[in-house]
Amino acid sequence: MEIKKSPKADLENKKGLFTEIGLAVVLACTLGAFEYSSKAADIDVASLPDEVVVEEEMVPVTTQDEIKPPPPPPPPKMAEVLNIVTDDTDISDELEVLDTEATEETEIEFREVVAEEEAEEVSDEVFVIVEQMPVFPGGDAQLRKYLAESVKYPVIAAENGIQGRVFVSFVVNQKGEVTNVKVARPFDPNLDKEAVRVVQSMPKWAPGMQRGKPVKVSYTVPINFVLQ
Repeated sequence: MEIKKSPKADLENKKGLFTEIGLAVVLACTLGAFEYSSKAADIDVASLPDEVVVEEEMVPVTTQDEIKPPPPPPPPKMAEVLNIVTDDTDISDELEVLDTEATEETEIEFREVVAEEEAEEVSDEVFVIVEQMPVFPGGDAQLRKYLAESVKYPVIAAENGIQGRVFVSFVVNQKGEVTNVKVARPFDPNLDKEAVRVVQSMPKWAPGMQRGKPVKVSYTVPINFVLQ
């Protein structure tokens, strides 16, 4: 920068003064702006009404008319039946009194009442479970022994190596007899036939009891065919 000849003409010395003047002007403008925006509007309080009256709308009260049930129908009139009697009819006022007292000479007839024996009804209903189930003579142990000793292995089944279990169902009737023998679950024709033969040849069982009376009971036994 070129140096001025006269130090009074150098403006660098007045740089601080100009800065202070600028700050003062900016501060004055800022205060003026605040004073201009903070003025409140004058409200004439005297011109406002004392009270604001709000009219309430009255809602009319309505009531529902009570519905009365219809009156009950009148009771049916009973027709009066009049028996017209002519004057010529004779009415007897005499009462006949029967003597019901027995004397020594009164004979009393006795009838002998014979109790008829009611025929025992035999029910055809077949039960599955009863109060007392049928019992093979000697119990279940003798039943297994009987089956083991009575079964004869069919030759054809033995030659073909067929072995298994056949379920046979039957009915023990009121007399303990074995009836309605049939294969419940077929396995092999030869084994099925032998199982039915063994069951049909069973001795009489003790019949099943229901309410103290013998009844028919369905029973099922498995018969094992095992090659040794």
